[in-house]
Amino acid sequence: MLTTPLDLCSKKDRVMCSKLLCVRIGSDTFILLNHAIMKTTVVIGGNFAGMTAALEIKRKGKKDHKVLVIDKSPLFLFVPSLIWVPFGRREIKDISFRKDTVLEKKGVEFVQAEALTVDPDSQIVHTTKGDFTYDHLVIATGPKVKYDVAPGVQEHAHYIGTPNGAMKTRKALEEFKKNPGPIVIGATQNAGCMGAAYEFLFNVEKWLREQKIRKKVDLYWITPETFLGHFGIDGITGGETMLKSFMKMFNIHYRTQVGVKEVTAESVTLTSDEVLPSKFTMLMPPFVGVDFVVNSQKLEATAAGYLPVGDDYRHFKYPNIWSAGIAVDVKLPFKPGKVPFSGPKTGYPSDETGKIVAENIIRVTQGKDKLKKKAWGKIPGICVMDAGKKEVIILSDHLFKPRNFAIMIPNIFYDFNKVLFEKYFLWKTKHGYSQLP
Repeated sequence: MLTTPLDLCSKKDRVMCSKLLCVRIGSDTFILLNHAIMKTTVVIGGNFAGMTAALEIKRKGKKDHKVLVIDKSPLFLFVPSLIWVPFGRREIKDISFRKDTVLEKKGVEFVQAEALTVDPDSQIVHTTKGDFTYDHLVIATGPKVKYDVAPGVQEHAHYIGTPNGAMKTRKALEEFKKNPGPIVIGATQNAGCMGAAYEFLFNVEKWLREQKIRKKVDLYWITPETFLGHFGIDGITGGETMLKSFMKMFNIHYRTQVGVKEVTAESVTLTSDEVLPSKFTMLMPPFVGVDFVVNSQKLEATAAGYLPVGDDYRHFKYPNIWSAGIAVDVKLPFKPGKVPFSGPKTGYPSDETGKIVAENIIRVTQGKDKLKKKAWGKIPGICVMDAGKKEVIILSDHLFKPRNFAIMIPNIFYDFNKVLFEKYFLWKTKHGYSQLP
């Protein structure tokens, strides 16, 4: 029994043959098997963008689509809540769960392995657990942290963006309170995740008051932003004024348009040559593309290691390769100041791009030409910035300008919206409800 090329089927059956197998029984007898040709999508990475994309492809593609997720960790981590771990408000177990079991319940296969490279021409992904072929590939690998952005950053500055880093920061703060002194918090040159650093700053300020050592600490904020509240999105109306008032109210010294030249155990030297004394330093370094993307030279990644895709998140050169989340190359619509910095790649746009990629893969497999498009900067800006059991709600119709509306709403009573969002997102993801907003 041999499968037959489409042009050998009868004209009447040719439309059906586009989705069904046409099989030759004898010399001139053909039948149509009522069996759809299954497509395979491999997803590299399984946090916000990757898990959403995988679940949505399987939900929409059903039995006609095989989905395989490859990730080094079987755990899903709600990264935004890491800012609370150093203060004991959250444990890692509170904000993580086994994603492999969730995926498998929804019919998605999971392989715990490290993706090494991909050959787009042969459509093979090479991993530490063997090779995997695909019809479509989704790259949702997240970032690699560039700790070597300046001497001493990795050795002497803390970083809260990983579970290990958050726990080390907790331990360091416990030691710090025994012999308090000046603190420097902020972001380095080329960083894009300023929001989390702002959140940590205000949580530290509150923690210092709770420990009754605030008067013993000079608290400094340093940022490459051209103004307070730029956030890598060219600011929000009223944001700079609000943050300036916060800095004054909490007695926080700040420096804008500065990078980091060197960090030691006792100081931070800025690119302006100012030396700030520091007994505790937390910095957000820049993100770059992961080794998998950089080492896969045929993907033609940018200098920073991100993937060149269109507004449909489809690779410019390889139409069956897609990208979602932090791995996407995002063009900034504004010019940074004298110190370079990047734009934010947060959970909400990662989740949205995962859904767009899933929808477009399904459309392609159905033979449709029209794809869903939404540029990164056109995705709505939805964020709740914690400010030490207070919060600022940030809403805009577009992440980047031009916008029809953008607003920052302070909540000085409690950060219940931040907590509510955390609980909601963990609930929906644990149950595999990827279709929910």
